[in-house]
Amino acid sequence: MTTEKRIRWPVFLPVACLLVVTALIGAVWPDRFYQLQTAVVDFAFIHFGWLFNLTVLLFIFITLYLGFSKFGHIKFGGEEAEPATSKWQWFAISLTAGIGVGILFWGLAEPITHFMEPPQALGIEPGTEEAALFSMASNLAHWTLAPYSIYVLAGIAVAYAHYNVKLPYSISSTLYPLLGKRVFGGTGTAVDILCIFGIAGGMAAVLGEGVLQLGSGIGYLAGIESGPLLWTVLVGLITCTYIISSATGLKRGIRFLADQNTKIFFFLLAFVFITGPTVFILNLGTQSTGVFLSDFTERFLWNSAMEGSEWPRWWPLFHWSIWLAYAPIIGMFLARLAYGRTIRQFVCFNLLLPAGFGMLWFWVFGGAAIFYEWQGESEFWQLINAEESGLELSLFVFLEYLPFTLLISLLMLGSIFISFTTLADSLTTTVSSLTTRGNTYLDPEPPTKVKVFWGSLLGVMALLTITAGTGGEISGIEAVKQMATVAGFPILFFIIVQVTATLKGLLQQTRYDNVNHPIPGSKEKPEAKKGESEAGAATDRRE
Repeated sequence: MTTEKRIRWPVFLPVACLLVVTALIGAVWPDRFYQLQTAVVDFAFIHFGWLFNLTVLLFIFITLYLGFSKFGHIKFGGEEAEPATSKWQWFAISLTAGIGVGILFWGLAEPITHFMEPPQALGIEPGTEEAALFSMASNLAHWTLAPYSIYVLAGIAVAYAHYNVKLPYSISSTLYPLLGKRVFGGTGTAVDILCIFGIAGGMAAVLGEGVLQLGSGIGYLAGIESGPLLWTVLVGLITCTYIISSATGLKRGIRFLADQNTKIFFFLLAFVFITGPTVFILNLGTQSTGVFLSDFTERFLWNSAMEGSEWPRWWPLFHWSIWLAYAPIIGMFLARLAYGRTIRQFVCFNLLLPAGFGMLWFWVFGGAAIFYEWQGESEFWQLINAEESGLELSLFVFLEYLPFTLLISLLMLGSIFISFTTLADSLTTTVSSLTTRGNTYLDPEPPTKVKVFWGSLLGVMALLTITAGTGGEISGIEAVKQMATVAGFPILFFIIVQVTATLKGLLQQTRYDNVNHPIPGSKEKPEAKKGESEAGAATDRRE
């Protein structure tokens, strides 16, 4: 049964106006736009860098606890709920909608950068075995458990609130255990606006990464210049593609793209592992994993309090910020796939399996890159330092050391394009859901015209991010890092409150067992039992 879809004007109008004004400022005064970002980033790092680090570390332990404690058996939607996707489709969508886009950009560039330029404050000599172990262990910290634990907690919050407590499908509903009925008024509206604005910045940053890498790869292979003109064309192409994909709905567009892209990921992983320095990859991978596990907490908590190293700001803080900026919206998206699954299954398929894949990816690509640089066979580091777009270009230079270079390069370009399309598709759909009413489990798709609007606006934000300030000494990737931190900073505080509310709700779950709620999407009114909670009544008024 379908329900009437209506725009949530109290959310739609403020956030749309805010983003349009931001886009105009970025277009008219790009240098001042970047300077404002810098001021926010400096403030966030100096005063709250410790909170970013501590929050991410605690989230990892909280996620594992929820998955493998007594709460792991809780099934989203109740005992009779049946999942709508296969386990493979579930894994593929989770992987490609999470860090799949990032590992293509940073899978080689980040390991080489840490290997050749470790933080001076730690006294590590560049290009040594110690530097290699530091590099690989840092990548494992940034790209495995950390991002997915943040996503999973946000997903559990939405899924439990919507499917089990029968609250509206929105981010603000997750705060019900703390705020009660206030989440259905102005407070909830303000929360949804904040999260949409944060994800706009996060998406602009990541889509910017994709455009920079695609532009550099196309320019390198075709012998043309990568710059604002090519970036504009690529943003337009990617934007049109993910809007079309989003308009087809979850069951067609993103499911198909995620399935194909995950297969490409596994092929590329196996190809580089077999044709690259296999034994070195295995040796360095296992050794660096040992270093990562032995210094696990230190990897997340180092902030260079006395030496004042810039490394924590430009690497872990950048990563934590972008994961946090995504979390509320990615959590909503993952919650759509959670119906009929238990919390333990949710943790396994959205944390452990994707994190394991991320570990293997950095073992293979990072290990191979370090090997060629160590042997003096590559020019990766020279390229990164000499070229303004060296980070974006390093992946395609790396592929020249492997057989079938042109074929693999074209396949890599296709994978990058699909990865960013998949992510943008999921985010566009979820932002559209947040700004409309009437979206339920049985009828989850928001109106196409709303998807077109948000998809177009987010594409413009991405283009402005990589062009703002790049006329001087500022690189596109520096602008991306700035935008990511700006986006994630306010979301940090919301996520802490959201996780607190979720834990309280799970600990008091028996409070909601006394309510006989209707199936999501049904117009049937709940027949309350004795002790009916105020959640059910609030849900009826909201919808």
